Amino acid sequence: MNIDKKKNINSENFSYPDVSRVLGCINQVLKLTRYTPPNISPSGKAQICDTIAIIPAYNEELTIGMVVMLSLQHVGRVVVVDDGSIDRTAEIAWLSGADVVRVEPNKGKANAVKVGVARAREIGCNALVMIDADGQHNPSEIPDLLDPILSGNADLVIGSRCLNGNSQEIPSYRRLGQITLDIATNLECSYKCTDSQSGFRALSKKAIDKFDFPSDGYNLESDMLEHYSRIGLTITEVPITVRYEVPFKHKKNPLSHGADIITHIIGIIGYRRPLLSFGVSGFTCALFGIILGFFAFDQYYSTGKFVFIFTMFSGVSMVLGLLLITTGLILNSLVKIVKMGDFSNAHRI
Repeated sequence: MNIDKKKNINSENFSYPDVSRVLGCINQVLKLTRYTPPNISPSGKAQICDTIAIIPAYNEELTIGMVVMLSLQHVGRVVVVDDGSIDRTAEIAWLSGADVVRVEPNKGKANAVKVGVARAREIGCNALVMIDADGQHNPSEIPDLLDPILSGNADLVIGSRCLNGNSQEIPSYRRLGQITLDIATNLECSYKCTDSQSGFRALSKKAIDKFDFPSDGYNLESDMLEHYSRIGLTITEVPITVRYEVPFKHKKNPLSHGADIITHIIGIIGYRRPLLSFGVSGFTCALFGIILGFFAFDQYYSTGKFVFIFTMFSGVSMVLGLLLITTGLILNSLVKIVKMGDFSNAHRI
């Protein structure tokens, strides 16, 4: 992925000298008072320097400065991808110490993260952290996510809101939607995740190099989980805390957001596991047809009357079910043939 260097923020881009001076002074004061963890070994400091935090941001001028400066306490560098913001997100992020890349126009979170990962590859790092810009995530928990990565025990670490009883703090409507999306995501993944939609994540060098899957909009978290579990990378979860009372907490309607993700997941399941999607649907239709047929036969046997509507729906349901099951079997065979071809080509190379 090519990144337009001309869109990177530098000191010549800003036209707000007074505000910039004030924010710069605040940044210097915070740097002077910044907390440094005690007794960090030279190897530990080197590990911190080799880590990068990626923050996709869209109109987050109220919180981005705080998130950047708190994140810089735990990583060597912060990359903020300003996804077409119309406020001063990019300026404040730059003044807070971040390396800022601007994307215009707004293209969604997935694209912003891809740009951030591409920038991290250019810089060079052994691990990176994804954290939201709205202040929901606590940057002081970054070391908890990085620890399994830096110790070589995981390639993808997901910060879960559902471990250690933290799910009780999640609003009911969010929890219901989260459970639904978790079930849908886990159907397409070998790893069973407790918080598939968490945007607070850490990636190893191997995961960064394998960050080559298609994704768009807000489907990134599910697509990432499916991709890394499919190629056999090690995935784990650690507990995190989340603050829900943040400015502009819903940039997209939660219902349409959830519907988009579920539709996307169903499409992936149909593509990767056709026997599961078509087979289950076909079996359900066929079973419904058998039940209706049994009811129609019982009515005819008991009363001598032929119930046309039940018989018709029974026949249609059973035929449709058999067609879906047959389609699933055929597509499943084609998927296996394609996979065998890919495997043979890989070994031939």
